[in-house]
Amino acid sequence: MPLPGPDTRVVELRVAGLIGTSGESLLDAVSTVDIAGDQLGRVVRPADRLRRPAPGPVVQALGRSLPRTLEGYLWSGMTSGGAAKATWALLFPFSLANVAHWMLPPVPDGNRFATVLGAVCRSLLRVAALLLTMLLVSQLAVVTLDLLAAQCLAPGVKCLSGVPDWMRGFGPTRTVAGLLPLLLLILVLHQVSAVDWSVRTETKPPRGDILPGDTIRTSPDTPVLRCLHTLVALAVVALILLGGPFVVPTGVVDVVAWVCALVLLVAALLVASVLPERVRARSLNRWGCRIALTFAVLLVAVAAVLATPLPPTLSGTGLTTPGIPSGTDGTVEALGAALIAVCLLFAVLLIPAALLARSSWSALPRRLRPWFGGWAAAPALALAGLVGGGFGAGLAVAMRKMLRAEELRLPETYKLVTILWGGGLAVSAILGSLGFAIAVPLRRRIRGIPDVVRMLQTTEQDQREAAAAWARSAWERRHLHRIAVAVALAMAAGVAVLLATRLWLGHLPEWLDVFSTLGIVALGALAAGLLRVVYTAAKNPNRSRHLGALADLVCFWPRAAHPAVPPCYALKVVPELAERTREHLAEPNTRVVLAGYNLGGLLAVVAAARLAHQLPEADRARVGLLTAGAPLQWGYQRAFPAVLPHEGLAELYGLFDGRWRGLARGTDTFGGGVTTWRHRMVSGHLLGVGYQPDGDVGPLGPAIQGPTGALVLGGDHWLPDPVRGTCGTRRWAAGVLRHVDYVVDPEWDRAVVMAAGLERPDAPPRPLGEQVPLFPDLNGLNGPNGWNGRRHADSE
Repeated sequence: MPLPGPDTRVVELRVAGLIGTSGESLLDAVSTVDIAGDQLGRVVRPADRLRRPAPGPVVQALGRSLPRTLEGYLWSGMTSGGAAKATWALLFPFSLANVAHWMLPPVPDGNRFATVLGAVCRSLLRVAALLLTMLLVSQLAVVTLDLLAAQCLAPGVKCLSGVPDWMRGFGPTRTVAGLLPLLLLILVLHQVSAVDWSVRTETKPPRGDILPGDTIRTSPDTPVLRCLHTLVALAVVALILLGGPFVVPTGVVDVVAWVCALVLLVAALLVASVLPERVRARSLNRWGCRIALTFAVLLVAVAAVLATPLPPTLSGTGLTTPGIPSGTDGTVEALGAALIAVCLLFAVLLIPAALLARSSWSALPRRLRPWFGGWAAAPALALAGLVGGGFGAGLAVAMRKMLRAEELRLPETYKLVTILWGGGLAVSAILGSLGFAIAVPLRRRIRGIPDVVRMLQTTEQDQREAAAAWARSAWERRHLHRIAVAVALAMAAGVAVLLATRLWLGHLPEWLDVFSTLGIVALGALAAGLLRVVYTAAKNPNRSRHLGALADLVCFWPRAAHPAVPPCYALKVVPELAERTREHLAEPNTRVVLAGYNLGGLLAVVAAARLAHQLPEADRARVGLLTAGAPLQWGYQRAFPAVLPHEGLAELYGLFDGRWRGLARGTDTFGGGVTTWRHRMVSGHLLGVGYQPDGDVGPLGPAIQGPTGALVLGGDHWLPDPVRGTCGTRRWAAGVLRHVDYVVDPEWDRAVVMAAGLERPDAPPRPLGEQVPLFPDLNGLNGPNGWNGRRHADSE
């Protein structure tokens, strides 16, 4: 590590976290000013009264005050604000299917069978994504073409009495009214899938490495998938107008159009599932895609002309009623059945794929292993199908309620959907009640006040409050994902039970009507809630924080399985963070600390891994990493084992010689330790296992309690919560803070100094402002008895 000199300064580059924050809250400043970046990725600094960039607060290191430049990177403009981004809330099912792709278990090197299984699972995900697109379009067709145009606007129907009779009797008007919303939806999906953020500098990681985030890259076949999804959406609209995929029309022109629509569907499914990625990327060039889309649009126009005036039997027959499936009912139910079959096949094939990958994590403790043994992608895909189908059914039910026309007919399976969601709501309420009303208080009563809480908190009142928060957060981190998966699996099993009952008995028992009523309420709330989020976010972006939180979670991942998802902000944030760091490192006396809160911590980790690939060792020694409240270890590392492998995280910690500091609170549900685990109290000392500065993993020495009261174990700093008093030297916040306001803790500045390589955890505390000679401190750091000397001696 280069020796710090008298001109040493620290640059702290903070990265915003989960919910879009302002520059003032990110930098904990009264006001901020932009100094670099663009409208989407802004670099800010504290500002003085004249709106000029101001220096940050000094940090205490080496017995003196060192200047600190405080910067923040704001990226919330990529996930919230504006009418276009507001519509992204409706793409949540697609985003879940895309996230499932990144949750797949890693493929072991040299295992051909595992490679084939991984390729098949990814193909099934792409097929499921196509089916989700077709299901959304067909369910909207139920609302616009069938419910509104064919039934409500039919001549002589007492629905929307304000519509004049001449409009009801003029067939083309009704067809256009039902078709335009569908075409508008397809256009929006097509445009969303083409949006990408412009990056000022592109730094792609080398292939084949295992550092965190090395696999986060753009898929080369995304433009082809975009074309395929638009094609199948248009083909489904044409099929519905022509009577559905199971009924052959009578006229010659009708038959030709019907066959063309089926050919488009089958061809798109084959291209998405069978062809390899690079072959698929070259299968449709730009002109080939334009010709195919033009043909599909003309096909829809021909089908619309042939279907005008819309017949009153457009609803057709569903799969669960006697007769050949036809119309909107048959199409929607057939797509739903196909999606169920694909999800089931995907879940079955994912079992051996996860078992084959088990060798990569079998030696890890249970709390670090992937969720459900690497099988978590299956319930994620099932949840995508449930939310997608539920939103479409809820929209139709809510529309019929708004029209106050209960005589309007909906597909028979929509009642099954309402029962299913009513049952899911009941299961969620039962599991939530058992957890929060029984399990958490019981855990609190049995464990009392843990010894580690007694070490962190100084008063009995703080100890009681902290112990209650520790019990709740520990239970939530351990069981919330299990509850979500249990509800998803229960609803998936409910689909099979309800379909079997309906087909076997010909009807459903009357006692299920209670769940149907609950489901109507749940689906109506789902549809109305999503639409309200869209309206609110478009009207006032500052009130769309809940939409931003939702988008931040799903928009982190690049397009892979589904192209009609919001663009990935990580592909822009990470290279720009790395470039900004390199700009500061151009000054030889500068040390840069990447500091991220919540998801900002994950972005900082990936950016640090990117810098580890690019920087020479001398420059890398001037870079440090700080994460606060990051859901890395308990969440992302376990949900995405192929993207954030345990070995890669250990290697990254070694590449930075332990200059990765993680701030954690036991009261924080979403955060937690990132570099240590297997914590236990022995004879009044906190022990654990964690990453070593040499890139290995092993037991750590006892935690050291610093002057701020925090326990430093390896790279993790366990903070007291409530925060101890600061004697009026800095801002203070009262009460149990849990996941918010990490920067208020005075340990933040101490962790920044350690990440910059200017202090060791066991350094004796010095009074603020004390000035001592510089070089004796340096000898203590780098001499044979210093921290670096002992570390190198131990490694030898």
